[in-house]
Amino acid sequence: MAFNFRNSSQIPMYSFEKNGRPQSLASVDAYNNFNYDHSSHLQLEDDAYQQEKSAQEKALVRRLDLFILPLICIIDFLQFLDKSTINYAAAFTFKEDLHLDQTQYNMVGSIFYAGYFAFQIPNNYLLQRVPLGKYIGLIVFLWGGVLTAMAFGKNFSQMMAMRFLLGLFEAGIYPSLSLLVSTFYRRTEQAPRLGAFWLCNGFALCFGGLISYGIGSMETSVFATWQWIMLIMGIVTCVMGVICFMFLIDNPKSPALGLNAEQSVLVEKRTRDNAVFRTTMVKKHQIIEAIKEPRLWCLCLAAMFLNAQNGGITIYSTQLINAFGFDRLESVLLSAGSGLSDIFYICTSVYIVTRKEGRVLYTAMGLMAMDLVGLLLLLLIPHQKLKLIGFYLCWPYAATYVLILTCITSNVSGYTKKIFYNGVVTIFYTIGNFSGSFFFVESQKPSYWGGMIGYCCCCVLCILCLWIARWSMAKENIIRCQHRPDESKPVEEDQTDAEDLSFIYLL
Repeated sequence: MAFNFRNSSQIPMYSFEKNGRPQSLASVDAYNNFNYDHSSHLQLEDDAYQQEKSAQEKALVRRLDLFILPLICIIDFLQFLDKSTINYAAAFTFKEDLHLDQTQYNMVGSIFYAGYFAFQIPNNYLLQRVPLGKYIGLIVFLWGGVLTAMAFGKNFSQMMAMRFLLGLFEAGIYPSLSLLVSTFYRRTEQAPRLGAFWLCNGFALCFGGLISYGIGSMETSVFATWQWIMLIMGIVTCVMGVICFMFLIDNPKSPALGLNAEQSVLVEKRTRDNAVFRTTMVKKHQIIEAIKEPRLWCLCLAAMFLNAQNGGITIYSTQLINAFGFDRLESVLLSAGSGLSDIFYICTSVYIVTRKEGRVLYTAMGLMAMDLVGLLLLLLIPHQKLKLIGFYLCWPYAATYVLILTCITSNVSGYTKKIFYNGVVTIFYTIGNFSGSFFFVESQKPSYWGGMIGYCCCCVLCILCLWIARWSMAKENIIRCQHRPDESKPVEEDQTDAEDLSFIYLL
């Protein structure tokens, strides 16, 4: 078998068997840098590669980026901003007005993820049964309405109920947006697009602090500052829900995209490449297959460990900065810097994985190592205000979660199986976030040393889980490269990655 290297000068020499197949895990990384044809000769997809670079496909991708990506990014921006409102509210008189003690505040923060958890199974069912665009628009409008109502909450029990509903309606958004990306874009295009909409979490952190600082500077006697924050953000989200319901496209063949004949043919080819064939049939055998795969549980545990930190840091960031010796308004303003840190880590990770194929999970492990460094600095720096350095360094976990989702969208085929993977990972994401706020104990203020040590342990466990997941897929790639079938089945058969032996995992 002959190999054609796109960038042969940049690829190191590896030991291959006589037939050109890798004979060890040491050589599988080089082998994975190639795009394989599904033909009997197993040659590089030169024609497909040229087609990808054609003017027609570039125009198609630009159109998708224009019609789909902006709405996805705005939805994600609002989702993260809205669930973080109590973080900004707590910098003002939120806890005092509702008479919340430390434990009650932790419960109000965490109950959001109980709603998130409760909706995952219904969400998986609905994703296969209802039009995706209408579904997204509806849940965006509903959570916007709940956030608006939260501005008028009077006590602990009312706020608990509304935070639960907020989590319930927001629960469907990440799996829905990930499914949209994997439906419209090739596997090689998905990492930067997923990075783009998760990048909006960083912008939400940044602008959330600035917006709250501006609202906090207003002089008003009608509502308290925290009420204005929830009221304004809730109304904006409701408007966005209506826009999404009316205009969000969820079908690559939608007439609204205005595709010409050549681009319509390209859509078929791209659908085969991203291995997503939309079907309303729930296939139980795909769910059973997913449950039996160790990599699913490794990715789930990794998501849980890293999001324990997310669940605590996102609702305590302004209070943490305030504990460093800054006043309330300064704390809100300085919290915007965490958004810039988040943006930097996501941009850097996406740049690395788009330039270095086969480095998605290695990059994720490197990010968690950097997170560990930031947490240790946050714990060990003696000067209180200088702890802000460690605080800004400990945000790589968000970029790591982006890469976990990228790994799933690129390496799981079968429509039911892909939805199930996203759903189960989201459940573990929820468990991690739910537990995260309880790492903060009032008696350990201002260092919260117990929580920082706990998050450090989570970082180490996350790295271990990611390594095992990558090792299992690399091992399977070796077997498949040695016993690759002459032909692949059409995408309309909705095969899973386990059933399609020509499927090569992107590591």
